[in-house]
Amino acid sequence: MKKCFNFCKKLRSSSSCFKLLSSFGVQTHYPTEGYLIRSKDLRKIHKAALRGDVEKVFFACVWIRFQDLTPLHLACANGYPDVVSLLIERKCELNLLDNDSRTPLMKAIECQQEECATILLEHGADPNLKDNKNNNALHHIASGQSKFMAEKLIKHNIDIEAKNQVEEDLTPLLLAIIRNNIKMADILLKNGANVNALDNYKRTALMIAVSVESIDLVTLLLQNNADYTLQDIDGWTAETYAEQHGYPL
Repeated sequence: MKKCFNFCKKLRSSSSCFKLLSSFGVQTHYPTEGYLIRSKDLRKIHKAALRGDVEKVFFACVWIRFQDLTPLHLACANGYPDVVSLLIERKCELNLLDNDSRTPLMKAIECQQEECATILLEHGADPNLKDNKNNNALHHIASGQSKFMAEKLIKHNIDIEAKNQVEEDLTPLLLAIIRNNIKMADILLKNGANVNALDNYKRTALMIAVSVESIDLVTLLLQNNADYTLQDIDGWTAETYAEQHGYPL
C-alpha cells in the first residue's frame, strides 16, 4: 500500500507531458451508434422496425435483409423492445451479422438500449460472437457506464478475457483502461478480469494507466495486485513508464 501511495503521489505531482497513446501503438476507436441510412431506401419491414411500428412489423416478413441489416438490428439500435420481442416471437434469427459483422446484441449495447439487450440475452443471443474488429459484446461496453449490462453479459458467460486482435490484442479491461473508464475497470476486476493481462506489445493495464495519466486507475490496479515488475516488448516496466514521464519511483 505504501508503494501504491508513493506511486500515485508522484504521478499527481508530475507536470510533464504524456505521450499520446497512439505513440505506444494504441489506437482509440470509438463506436458509432445507430445506422446512417436513408429511410426512403428501406423496405417496409425495415421502416416499421426503424419507427417501432409493432403492428406493421407483425404483418411483415421478419427475415428480409437490407444492406446486411435485419429489422432486429434496427429495432435494437433505436430502442424498441416491443418490436424486438415480437420479432423474437416470430422466430427471427438472433445472431445474424450486419455489414460490420455486428449482431443485434452488439448494436443494442453500442446504442445503450439495455432493455433490448436484456431481451436478446434472455432468449439465447450469443454474447461471444465477434465483429469485424474481433470485439465481443463486452468490448462494446468498455467505454460505457452500465454496471447492469456488464454484469448481465458476465452472467451469460461472456469471455471476459477475449482479445480483439485488431492491432493491440486488447481485453475488455485493457480497453476500459485506454478509455480511462474506472467504473467499468472496477466492475471487470471484481468479476475476475486478469489485472496483468497483456496486449500485443506485452503492455499491462498498469503501464497503460500510467500512460493515460490516471491516478485513480493506477490506484485501482495496484489495489488489485497489479504486477509493476512485468516488462513490455522493449523491456520497460510500469516503473520505467513512470520514470520516463518524470516521476521516478
